[in-house]
Amino acid sequence: MAATGGSTGYVNPTGDFRRDQRYLETRITADGRDGYPVEAGRYRLVVSRACPWANRAIIVRRLLGLEDALSMGICGPTHDERSWTFDLDPGGRDPVLGIERLQEAFFARIPGYDRGITVPAIVDVPTGQVVTNDFPQMTIDLSLEWKEFHREGAPQLYPEHLREEIDAVNRDVFRDVNNGVYRAGFAGTQEAYEKAYDRLFARLDALSERLSTQRYLVGDSITEADVRLFTTLARFDPVYHGHFKCNRQKLSEMPVLSAYFRDLYQTPGFGDTTDVEHIKAHYYVVHRDINPTGVVPAGPDLSGWLEPHGREDLGGRPFGDGTPPPPPVPAEVVPAGHAPGRD
Repeated sequence: MAATGGSTGYVNPTGDFRRDQRYLETRITADGRDGYPVEAGRYRLVVSRACPWANRAIIVRRLLGLEDALSMGICGPTHDERSWTFDLDPGGRDPVLGIERLQEAFFARIPGYDRGITVPAIVDVPTGQVVTNDFPQMTIDLSLEWKEFHREGAPQLYPEHLREEIDAVNRDVFRDVNNGVYRAGFAGTQEAYEKAYDRLFARLDALSERLSTQRYLVGDSITEADVRLFTTLARFDPVYHGHFKCNRQKLSEMPVLSAYFRDLYQTPGFGDTTDVEHIKAHYYVVHRDINPTGVVPAGPDLSGWLEPHGREDLGGRPFGDGTPPPPPVPAEVVPAGHAPGRD
């Protein structure tokens, strides 16, 4: 999710919304082949809880127990055309990087960087330079390259024998759901909107059918595929249903997907990293071309997220041979009242 580097407009007036997917593809690996070896304490993950792509990284980091090895800086829920900002921190500066805007870390790496200033991003603390903002590869690398620093009992989110199937599911989900809601919300013509809308709900129907007989998307435990779908579902009723006109049904009106979502939301690492207040503030305040007033809705009522889901009847083990993560560290707890169950 990007600050746009000069424009606050998101809608494509000519039709289809097209996401800029030009990311810094440098990788942090165990062998350091790109010049950035995995090292505990060297890097900082910069996120916003509002962003679904960043939310993925927050969840994966938590499930794998990388809190001590990879610190995390949390930006506020909104940004301007220049950059995400650290307005939640005292003095408006990240306490580790010492910067006010994520843009500073991008410019330190590439002066005049002209692409989106996106979260999640991983910054090399000694140099203050961003290493990567390639969010799909980032979470895979946290699973595969950072194994030395995984907690005891960390789940296998990208097991080798399931990778081909996980990748195939992720491609469909990204195209039609993760990015599909944006293609509907930022469409500039009726034709483009309806095309995106139809593909979105066709894919949600297919996912409902798939999940009607199995607890998780791939295999019998949580994988990377579930993380990627969860963060879009968490934003569906608060944002995408109304703000992005994805309104055939609410998630709460889709029985299988709603129960699947509740199962994950009530699993440690998922619901306790979700901040609905930040989510709503971001979308309704930043996207002024589709919400000119910046008024943030008071609803919807999301108390149903805490209701029983019954998905355990399908079998499966959330963490496979692993164990649940411990509670969030105090500095990373979602504020009280910001999501169902966060009292």
